[in-house]
Amino acid sequence: MKKLMYVLGVVLLAGIVTAFTMSAAALNPGAAGPFEDVVSSIKSGDASSLSRYLDNTVEINISGKSSSYSKSQAEIILKDFFSKNQVKSFELIHQGEGGGGSRFGIGNMGTSGGAFRTSFFLQKKGGSMVLNELRFENK
Repeated sequence: MKKLMYVLGVVLLAGIVTAFTMSAAALNPGAAGPFEDVVSSIKSGDASSLSRYLDNTVEINISGKSSSYSKSQAEIILKDFFSKNQVKSFELIHQGEGGGGSRFGIGNMGTSGGAFRTSFFLQKKGGSMVLNELRFENK
């Protein structure tokens, strides 16, 4: 009888743990969204993965020089920037949400070419989020 109660207790406990695990997985599916992907791309200095989120027209400001670029031009500018400034560290220090589902992030980036205050802005467009502004300002 004690063995039976022990086995039933273990099965019941395993069922409870499984139920909590499954409900937690449903609340946090673990799939990174556009914001997290952009942060990850900046941390790794990966212009190609960053370009997946670029809007058709993107404003890029590098050390006070600002211009609007097409998506393909922006990717070239970013590849050039990251090749000259290999990312050593990136710390996201502030993030927030704006109207219409837009999001922004501000961080400090250490590179081989110096330190930059980095900010980016994602805007909801259609059913997805697009990156429409990037700033790399010398610190």
